[in-house]
Amino acid sequence: MKTTACPLDCFDSCSVILQENGILKGDKNHPITKGFLCHHLNNYHKIPRVEKAIYKGKEIELDEALEILYARLRNSNPLKVLYYKGSGNLGVMQSVTRVFFDRYGAVSTKGGLCEEAGIYGIEEGRGAALALSPNIVKHSDVVIVWGRNTSITNSHMFPSLKGKKLIVIDPRKTDIAKRADIHVAIKPRSDLYLAMLLSRLAYMEQMEDVEFIEKRCENFDYFLDELNGTPIVKLMQNSGVSLDVAGEILSMIEGKKVSILVGIGVQKYSHGHSVLRAIDSFAALLGLFGKEGCGVGFIDDSSYGFGKPFASCAQKRVSMPTVDFGDYDISFIQGGNPVSQLPCTPRVKEGLQKSKFVVYFGLHHNETSKMADLIIPAKTFLEKEDIKLSYGHEYVGFMPKLKDSKIGISEYELSSYLADKFGYEKLKSQKEYIDEVSGQNCAKKDGFLASKYLLDSPYKEKFYTDSEKFEFFDEYDDEYEDEREFYLLAVKQNRSLNSQFYTDDFLRVPPSIGLNDGDSIKLTNGAYECEYEVRLDDTLRDDCIALYSGGVKANMLTPSLVSQEGDGAVYQELKVSVVR
Repeated sequence: MKTTACPLDCFDSCSVILQENGILKGDKNHPITKGFLCHHLNNYHKIPRVEKAIYKGKEIELDEALEILYARLRNSNPLKVLYYKGSGNLGVMQSVTRVFFDRYGAVSTKGGLCEEAGIYGIEEGRGAALALSPNIVKHSDVVIVWGRNTSITNSHMFPSLKGKKLIVIDPRKTDIAKRADIHVAIKPRSDLYLAMLLSRLAYMEQMEDVEFIEKRCENFDYFLDELNGTPIVKLMQNSGVSLDVAGEILSMIEGKKVSILVGIGVQKYSHGHSVLRAIDSFAALLGLFGKEGCGVGFIDDSSYGFGKPFASCAQKRVSMPTVDFGDYDISFIQGGNPVSQLPCTPRVKEGLQKSKFVVYFGLHHNETSKMADLIIPAKTFLEKEDIKLSYGHEYVGFMPKLKDSKIGISEYELSSYLADKFGYEKLKSQKEYIDEVSGQNCAKKDGFLASKYLLDSPYKEKFYTDSEKFEFFDEYDDEYEDEREFYLLAVKQNRSLNSQFYTDDFLRVPPSIGLNDGDSIKLTNGAYECEYEVRLDDTLRDDCIALYSGGVKANMLTPSLVSQEGDGAVYQELKVSVVR
């Protein structure tokens, strides 16, 4: 039986079996994924891949493409070369290319397009962002699903939700919200205020865990000062949540084992780090860390405690969300699709058009490969050695090479080729890198290898701050105002994973807007305009419209901004108006 792990950007990190007919199926022995694969893996073999290298629109041999890349790099100033790595494949070995580009002296990116602001906030309070596994959640009495559409982004969490009381906080009535005991259709960009409101009321009702706070926390008095310094009326107005609804939530969770599952959308704002700190602080006030069936789950730092052989040591790094490709003679883009996925698509396209030479290294054609001067095909995860560290559970996925292919080149092979051509020190073997990653941090659990930090409830013994205690938050900066008509939300769908697989550019609108399916509507953010075809969606608030995050037009109007902390993309710092 040929077993590997899914490398895609997803909580679940499925254990996968490659059958003799080349079709993938789930591994029934895996403690989390239990033989069930998502839509993407079930159709993985149907998605066309890049099979030939392409230079200036014409197919060429791979060897010729590599020589062209080498010649371009050799004759360029390294500080005019940008190394941009996306997250189309989250196998650890995908980052081995960084070893070459750091030695070469290229400019690298920092931050990212996903969870960076929230991770920053979590690390401020907890010291490390550790996963809340389904193995923890299954022991909960109540689960709060806060801005996470588990049916699409985290389907293997579902068995752990059976029989639980469910509270869903989301501007949309998602599938999980339809099953919830309480659904709070929160106003976008107001999650911080709801967390503060719940904390304020919980403290007033004497729901705080005094022993936990005294023994395991710091800064609680400053947190109370911040809560008490904000009028309850303001917290209600800013969140759009009444005292009755907040009280109903607190009544349901009082004295219960509670898990909070937080999605990435709640932190895709300028103050995103403060949102996660506020949610964490609410949980800490209730003493929900380090106990059976309790905790806050976000996207964790999957590499925490593991070796990091590919950590960046670039002399110069620029923020990924606001990078300007036009500043570089060579833009090397690996495993990403910045044309559609970076904020402000018009600005990204303009930058790529100015860049003198664009290289796309990836598995599938997309909007970015269409703008590339040189396309280098990559190998699939079945055709190379790797290791996958999950950001949703404790298990480690080893990824042996399961098949040979004459198509493409692996990241390790490309890096070795370039290192040899430039006369740099040879790379370590793939086995040495993989062993360095797994190192001493793995232990056996349920017949699989797992992170030692997640063998029990996270934070049971300590937090990972300097004080080894939880640090409550005590201030935030939020002065956002925008009088335009609609919040424009970026949401997920089950047929795409960001821009991979099947994409969709329809604009979802509430029926109250007075349009019909198939109508056209033009939106503006004050700087750019874009026209969309409409699809009615009765799951949306009347002040919200939505685009699926993988679409070609998904970021035509998103601002080119970066979060206050973490260098995270700020996709939802945005309201739009209809062009009449």
